Amino acid sequence: MIAHKSFKIIVTFTLAFALLPFVAFASADPVEKESEEKFNPTDMILHHIGDTHGWHFFGSGENSYTLPLPVILWTDNGLVTFMSSEFHHDTEGHHVVEKDGMRFVNLHEDIYMLEEGAQAVEFDEEHHPLNASQPIDFSITKNVAAMFITVILMLWFFFGLAGFHKKNEKAPSGFNNVLETLVLFVRDEIAKPQIGEKKYMKFMPFLLTVFFFIWITNLLGLLPGAANVTGNIAVTVSLGLFTLALIIFNGNKDYWKHVFWMPGIPTFVKPILAVVEVLGVFIKPIALMIRLFANITAGHIIILSLLGLIFILESAGVAGISVPFALFITILELLVAFLQAFIFTMLSALFIGMAVAEHEHH
Repeated sequence: MIAHKSFKIIVTFTLAFALLPFVAFASADPVEKESEEKFNPTDMILHHIGDTHGWHFFGSGENSYTLPLPVILWTDNGLVTFMSSEFHHDTEGHHVVEKDGMRFVNLHEDIYMLEEGAQAVEFDEEHHPLNASQPIDFSITKNVAAMFITVILMLWFFFGLAGFHKKNEKAPSGFNNVLETLVLFVRDEIAKPQIGEKKYMKFMPFLLTVFFFIWITNLLGLLPGAANVTGNIAVTVSLGLFTLALIIFNGNKDYWKHVFWMPGIPTFVKPILAVVEVLGVFIKPIALMIRLFANITAGHIIILSLLGLIFILESAGVAGISVPFALFITILELLVAFLQAFIFTMLSALFIGMAVAEHEHH
């Protein structure tokens, strides 16, 4: 009975989630009829999948609905902070923000500090700035804000589940039942088989964190105007580095022995294989980060491209084909959101398990 209720919750959530982007896209009007500018699908797609200093929901120009985010810069003169709304939605480097005697512009979401007397960023033939420099940017961008939201949701979910088990001895129901099912799935289907009964508990916090972080951010990324967090290579690189650090710091003597000086192999071959094995240590997390980044980014591009066909061909009849296809891909992306979280977690557990495995010596 509980499983049946959980299934209904998942199906209802999935259908509602899949339809949300289309409701928003229909109301957003990405191309204004009165505008003389031709619809540029490349700019639209890159804008939606890229990171920004303000959280844009829909609309354009004066009718743009954007949540301003903090711009935090470290310059030669110290820390400078202001809200992204002070750029007035300008990302072409035209609007200058003056703070603490310094002048800043936003050029394609890169913040530049202008030299004294400069009115705009000038570049040489190799596109290097001639009259501006880039300060160290610690800004709360859309992706960073989305990660904070994911962290808050995770804390809310898991503290709620922990609080339920402290007060009750019976099995949870509703959303807590779904959440506990996923926790047990990570434990029984990922951690135990890949790492082993003896050592899996040590790595459960990491595996649960990375699984739910990727899954929730992937789901939130399908909402209208949401951030493309795991489609940002910097995020997936960071996740891959966490896995690499766990491999390096938890690898036992047997693991490193098989990496640098494999037993049972002719001596003259060992140096060659050692190079390959050392490269393999780093290639494993690189494969993790590229797989996650490429799959999530590709899904967003496909959906936006299908919807963009309506405005490229300027035909309402195309909507009858592109919208159902985009809806199908969106539903598929819900599966991909879970699948990519599972694959990243499972492979991380596999690589960690290889590093901590105990070998029998005869």
